[in-house]
Amino acid sequence: MAAMPVRLTQYAHGGGCACKIPPGELEEVVRGLSGAPPRDPAGELLVGLDDGDDAAAVKIRDGLALIATTDFFTPVVDDPGDWGRIAAANALSDVYAMGGRPVVAVNLLGWPRETLPFEFAAEVLRGGLDICATAGCHLAGGHSVDDPEPKYGLAVTGTADPDRLLRNDSGRAGTPLSLTKPLGIGVLNSRHKSTGERFEEAVSAMTTLNDAASAAALRAGISCATDVTGFGLLGHLYKLARASGVTAVIDAAAVPYLDGAREALRDGYVSGGTRRNLDWVAPAADLSAVDTSEALLLADAQTSGGLLLAGEIPGAPVIGELVPRGEHTIVVR
Repeated sequence: MAAMPVRLTQYAHGGGCACKIPPGELEEVVRGLSGAPPRDPAGELLVGLDDGDDAAAVKIRDGLALIATTDFFTPVVDDPGDWGRIAAANALSDVYAMGGRPVVAVNLLGWPRETLPFEFAAEVLRGGLDICATAGCHLAGGHSVDDPEPKYGLAVTGTADPDRLLRNDSGRAGTPLSLTKPLGIGVLNSRHKSTGERFEEAVSAMTTLNDAASAAALRAGISCATDVTGFGLLGHLYKLARASGVTAVIDAAAVPYLDGAREALRDGYVSGGTRRNLDWVAPAADLSAVDTSEALLLADAQTSGGLLLAGEIPGAPVIGELVPRGEHTIVVR
């Protein structure tokens, strides 16, 4: 009898960005951690913990800021090479979401050395290397630990123009909202974990870099953006609108979805992370125009999702707008 193929997703309690610590709990943990500034710092901190941006930014000199970020997670797909590519693209996305360019990254690997063969780990690392090569980012070294669950990601350093950062708190009323990748990655990944079905469109979306979208945003003069990952569209939009002091209005009918996403939702493939996202946002949102299923799709925990931009770029659908702050931080119509 032929051996059953190894399914990496079965070695993790969650998958991808859906296994993030819930946003409300995370905010409680990091509240008050800003503290006193370091003595004699090498640069000026431009973006830190305050508004939940995608990465930290430090101004080193006129015209040059360093962008620093890290991201890692448990397997989101069964194929080790695809998982490596997805995890790397997701980590690099935080730099693109700030308007930067990744320069160098190091690997972060947790591996159950007595459970899974190291040949699979090599494929994961090779996938990360392939994505970094495509991004023009050096990948050099890293750190590994023996871990009951497999985990992989990158710590990334990039550069940006300190006067042209994309950030959460610079949204202005009257600005359209654009989304550069369709939603639905979370429910499709949940279905994949449960059934083994492979969704090529989802893998393609997760391994597509946000470099072109970031560059287009800078060319368009956009200053406010975030990427859509584990907190879902509603969660990341809530953070953006709250930091910018505006209300975000979403046209639910304009939001694009991957093929099969609605069917996966209908069949019950909704992660706990998605439900926690909706619970977190709901008190600050007017969701009366949509049913619970539609709201769950809008809160779907994405992995390596697209950029959410306060502005327009070619090829990205407009899904709503920012308006003056009202009774709710988010309104879905």
